[in-house]
Parts: sequence; structure tokens; C-alpha cells
Amino acid sequence: MTADPRRAPSPPAGPHSLRIVTSSVSEPGTWRSKYIGVGYVDDTEVAWFDGDAASPRLKLEVEMLVDPQSDRLTRKIQQHEQMSRANLNKLRAHDNQSEDGSGSHTFQEMTGCVLGSDGNFLRGFSRFAYDGADYIALNEDLRSWTMVDLTDAKTRTCPRDTLVHLPAAERQRVILEDTCVHWLRLFLKKGKGTLLRADPPKTHLTHHPISDHEVTLKCWALGFYPADITLTWQRDGEDLTQDMELVETRPAGDGTFQKWAAVAMPPGEEQRYTCRVQHQGLPEPLTLRWDPPLQTTITIVGIAAALGLLGAVVTGAVLWRKKCSDRGRKSYTQAACSDSAQGSDVSLTAPKGETPRTGSGGIGNEKHSWVWAILRVGHSERVVGCGRM
Repeated sequence: MTADPRRAPSPPAGPHSLRIVTSSVSEPGTWRSKYIGVGYVDDTEVAWFDGDAASPRLKLEVEMLVDPQSDRLTRKIQQHEQMSRANLNKLRAHDNQSEDGSGSHTFQEMTGCVLGSDGNFLRGFSRFAYDGADYIALNEDLRSWTMVDLTDAKTRTCPRDTLVHLPAAERQRVILEDTCVHWLRLFLKKGKGTLLRADPPKTHLTHHPISDHEVTLKCWALGFYPADITLTWQRDGEDLTQDMELVETRPAGDGTFQKWAAVAMPPGEEQRYTCRVQHQGLPEPLTLRWDPPLQTTITIVGIAAALGLLGAVVTGAVLWRKKCSDRGRKSYTQAACSDSAQGSDVSLTAPKGETPRTGSGGIGNEKHSWVWAILRVGHSERVVGCGRM
């Protein structure tokens, strides 16, 4: 089943977010490292910086800055790049990972802000990770840092002069509440055709037999933007949040996203289940129910008709034999019956172009000669039992 919904008249005002993600990655066995920074508005990449490019420069997906502004931002990113590479080397030296051949190591940062539906600052965040594990984060009140002890996973409040170099919490709070908000609003204004769009999902259900006792229905949502979407399976109108398999929303590679949710059930109960899809690109939530393909229905009807035809043939053969055996005197007809019972085709001949098989196991043996006789009559009159040939 496939639904192609109409486009919503206009997307809601928010919330919207700006995230800056930077990574410094060491080269095995050396002090050298690579630095990359990426900026996202909601779920769309809007900025890119490669510190190892021939001419490192901030690249924007949304054309909104004059050259002097772009140059100033590039210089700020390069300053941040130096701090990130230095922090990576400090951590490697502290853990004796400088030239031990243990592979690559990473130091990452994710910093950003969120605007509410009214367009005002809602919250900010800033956190760092080393080799994929949380290292230090700005508290929710944006007034202090909290470091995660990588040894025992206990947390403690730490001052600025820790092992790695970080900006003061107060300065970071100003950056999040003012600078980040300014740039997010500017991105949304200049790139609204791309960033404020709402592409509705294309939805359908798929059916997957697992065993004789279980089937799975999978609810698909494809080609939607932004990434926020809700898929919920229901049975007889009741939510099955705990009983369904739900994957994370994934980028499709073309600026849109995809997601699916699955639920298992006994065969034959599919009609009791519905999938509910909610997304800001939809004028109203969608409800999908599994409809068996038309080919399956035709196959079932065909099997039933074939079984009915076979029943009619067998019944006719039994009645024909009984009629022959009940006659009290021997006649030509009785002789014909007797001959037929012995595998002879004296009284019945095959249609032109067809030759009945004889011998044990074939149409000509005692059991199948009756079936051949009935089929021969049906061939002549175009009718066998209640079904037409």
C-alpha cells in the first residue's frame, strides 16, 4: 500500500538548531593530525571546513556572506583548529599514545544552540569527546564545565585549567546565547527556501513471512524533511510502542531522510494492525493498513476453483461406476464398463491430437480410466461438473 500525501501549506516556525561539529584525527605513529569542521542547520549541512585542503577556507551551502565576513569566519575557525589539535596531542601524551602504533585517536567537539517556535533562544550545548567517549560538557545552566573521568566514569566539577584547553564557561555561554543565535537566524533567513521546507514522507507497507507461525509488517517512510518523524504501530487501535522494532532516522543521501518500524504477528491477523505516520510535511497524520496484493487473491480463488473442479470429477467418476455395477443384466454398455475398468478405451477415444496414456500408473489403468471418461465427456460438452473448461 502506498500513500502520496499532499504538501503541507506551510511548515511551523520551529524549533530550529545550529550545530557545529569539529574533529581532530591523529595519524598513527606520528604527531600529525587532520582537522575537519561541519555546520548543520536542523538536519542540513550548511558549512564545511577542511584544515588540510590546499587553500583552507570556510565553504557555505547557503550563499549569504560577503567576502570580508567569510574571511573573518575562516580565521576564527583556524584558531579553533589550533586549539583542537593541541588538545588531541595533550591527551595522547597523557595516555602515552604518541608514537605507540595504537592507531588513530580523535578529539571532537559539538557546540550549538536551539531556537524555540517563537524564534528566541531555547537552550545551548557544548561538549567534547575523546576516542568516541564523552570527556567534558558544559552544564545545562551554561555556567560551568563537568568532566567525565574516563577511568571510573564518575563525574566531578572541574576548573578551566584542566588537562585540555577550554574557553571559560561564561564566555561559552555568551557565544551560545548571542553569536550562535545570530548566525542561526541569518541562515534561516537567507536559506529559507532550503532550510524551512517540509517534504512529506512517501509511505508504504511491506509483508515479510518469518515462519509458519509468524509474519512481520514493516512501515516505511521515505524522502521526508526535516528528520523529525513519528511512526507508531497499533493493534485494534491500541499503541504497540513496546512491541515494535524501530530504527533510527537515516539520511537518504539526497538531503532527505528515511525510517521504518516493524511489528510481528500471527499469519492472518494483519488486518488488525495499522501504522500511524506523523510529520510536519503532512496536512494530517496518515494511517496505513496492509492490503493483500490482487495476485494473491486471484491465486486463492484459482486454487479453490481447481479443488471444486477436481471434486466434481471424482464424484462423477464414482457415480458412473456405481451405475454400471448396479445393472442386473449383461449388455453392451456393461461390457463397455467392464472393458473400461480393465484399462481398455473401446468405448471412449481420445480427442483429436491427444493420446491417453495406458499401462500401470497411467491414465489407462483401472482407477484413472474413469477420470478420463468424465474428462472426455466434459471435452465434448465444454462442461465438467459445475465449472466450464
